[in-house]
Amino acid sequence: MGLFSRRRDDGPSTPSTDPSSVSDRAESTTPVASGTGPWDVTDAPERPESVGRIDLGSLRVPAVDGMQIRLENPGGPGREISAAVLVLAGSTLELRAFAAPRTAGIWDELREDIIAELGRAKARVRVDDGEYGSEILAHVPVRTPDGRDGTVAARFIGVDGPRWFLRGVLQGPAATDGAAARALREVFADTVVVRDGAARPPREILPLHAPGTGTAPTAEDLPGLEPLEPGPTIAEVR
Repeated sequence: MGLFSRRRDDGPSTPSTDPSSVSDRAESTTPVASGTGPWDVTDAPERPESVGRIDLGSLRVPAVDGMQIRLENPGGPGREISAAVLVLAGSTLELRAFAAPRTAGIWDELREDIIAELGRAKARVRVDDGEYGSEILAHVPVRTPDGRDGTVAARFIGVDGPRWFLRGVLQGPAATDGAAARALREVFADTVVVRDGAARPPREILPLHAPGTGTAPTAEDLPGLEPLEPGPTIAEVR
């Protein structure tokens, strides 16, 4: 999703928001619970080799039948990849991993920034209780291809881990339909975050790369590889 991806720290400005469009904001963030993902690389469970994880650098995402992966680099060729977009069953899940402080999470603060940015975009916003704590459901105004006014639904999910933060954005039917979201939520829950040892300021995007390194299956190992624009690479797992 292009919204909130202009800066490396992913921190939008703070315009005013209509309070009536926001309900029941949670004051605390639910951390990753013991025994559940998303996982830190130090405690991620193994997956069978035939259904392993795809190595994208700071993210390792489970290989799922029929799922496509698009890597976003809005700056163009040669610029850093900022997000992985997973396409499955007519919906998408955008994943970004960020650096976070050792002693505190950033989702509470970042959530308020996202809500403020959505208010600036005249979106309708609601905060729901999800399996990881507070989730943001937004209906963002757009202009349809035929020139009419419409909205696009997007659901923001955040998880604070050890020195990292993982943000997911669901779009398509998965943003509003729990059944449609199940498969992508399972992918989110089984994603591994790899926080390197570099000193990074909070909210800096952790580096991603195209498949092809590490022990996870590469794009070339996966059947059905085909181009899809925009993005430098796309793998379809069958």
